[in-house]
Amino acid sequence: MTLTFNELRRIKDSLPDGSMRQIATKLGVSVETVRNYFGGYNYERGESMGVHLEPGPDGGIVHLDDTSILEMAQQILAGIGQTSGAA
Repeated sequence: MTLTFNELRRIKDSLPDGSMRQIATKLGVSVETVRNYFGGYNYERGESMGVHLEPGPDGGIVHLDDTSILEMAQQILAGIGQTSGAA
């Protein structure tokens, strides 16, 4: 999957508090690994999850080998959207 770095960061910035830990727990990875997926650089405490960056418009182009973290983030955001519209 390919998207811009700024799109990836907007998704990360939209997640509610605790989402990084929730995703990490479900996938059995460290919280730092999830943060690295969204553009962090702490490889002493976390791993890379198949994120490749290339220079380009809108912060650059991001190629994701594994979309599991992104999909979980999108599910969390979809759940927020479903509950925020309820009266």
